[in-house]
Amino acid sequence: MNEPDIRAVFPALEQKVYGKPLVYLDNAATAQKPEKVIALLDEMNSGVNGNIHRAVHFLSVQCTERYEQARRVIKKYINAAHEHEIIFTSGTTASVNLLAYSFGQRYIRKGDRIVVTTQEHHSNIVPWQLLCERTGAVLEVWDIDDSGVLDPKKLEVILDKSGPAPKLLAMAHISNVLGLVNPVRDIIRIAHHYKVPVMIDGAQGIVHRRVDVQDLDADFYVFSGHKLYGPTGTGVLYGKEKYLEEMGPWQGGGDMIASVSLTNGTKYAPLPMKFEAGTANFIGAAALGAAVEFMDSMDELWLKEHEETLVSETVKKLSEIEGLTLYGTAGTYYGLSWEKIPLFSFSVEGAHPNDMALLLDKMGIAVRSGQLCAEPLVERLGQTALLRISFGVYNTLEELDYFAACLRKAVAMLR
Repeated sequence: MNEPDIRAVFPALEQKVYGKPLVYLDNAATAQKPEKVIALLDEMNSGVNGNIHRAVHFLSVQCTERYEQARRVIKKYINAAHEHEIIFTSGTTASVNLLAYSFGQRYIRKGDRIVVTTQEHHSNIVPWQLLCERTGAVLEVWDIDDSGVLDPKKLEVILDKSGPAPKLLAMAHISNVLGLVNPVRDIIRIAHHYKVPVMIDGAQGIVHRRVDVQDLDADFYVFSGHKLYGPTGTGVLYGKEKYLEEMGPWQGGGDMIASVSLTNGTKYAPLPMKFEAGTANFIGAAALGAAVEFMDSMDELWLKEHEETLVSETVKKLSEIEGLTLYGTAGTYYGLSWEKIPLFSFSVEGAHPNDMALLLDKMGIAVRSGQLCAEPLVERLGQTALLRISFGVYNTLEELDYFAACLRKAVAMLR
């Protein structure tokens, strides 16, 4: 698919906001849905609807097949070794919380260390803080440098401290504030040298990079459906079989059991059902499979060139605005390459991000402002709030031109 074809299959892009054509630049928060996903949601919500795994009737069988087909599609898309390494959740947040509970219960004890970075979304900070409160473990921070980049040597200092190595490194594939692609393959290799497992928050990574979990050698990789042009309330936890087998369930209920006895206790179902208690969002999961199929149909070369063009042109236009500071610049740091996706967070001297966002909204442009669910990182950058624009597969250079012109107007009005 190329750009005109892509825009044509996203009906949400045809609407107007305050009488202006919608320019949607908040894709890092949630993306719009293609017709393929909408059609499947409509079909299942309006008729093909029966609880999965439990019954033998036609609708149940149909829904079960679509649910498990989505698992197969995702397994192939991220190159997991086994289908049962794909656990459906309600999103990245739920996936991290599942890990913080089940991984924590199995492996974390008082005094153990868990490492996160300053770049993390709140969803990859707070669950580990809660785990530390429950267990007496210690949360250590791998800090960025002044350019926003992570120095691998600082990680080695943390990993090589006297005493036992940390029990987990949890970090983002791509920062939702800086738009920088962390060299996670190299970082995972360093962590594994010290026998430290790694969880990658792929909420942005899965959208902008083709992920091969076996090539990365990630122990866990988590992501959401709604950023990947799928429905809200859907997500995935990929985990290596050896860890998932040893971890206990996160929640108890139907579908995660092999047998239940009031006197002899409960035996759990095998993977992946052990972690999918209760009635799943099976319609959403099936639609997530459709979204992944949509992404799989994309021309990877065109998509790469499209993103590179958006990045270079956006950087050029933002650099022309006086008093604007952009956070997160691609380049080679510490001998490793940090690429940038078309996601840009910035501040403008004399103009508050929230005020700029409100004015841009009146011009039909959807952007994000505030702390971006990453308060520690925004503070580390010396700010209290930022403005963020984030492009999807359907955004165009014409929309960028319109945004740049409107941003100039907004800044002029506020100064």
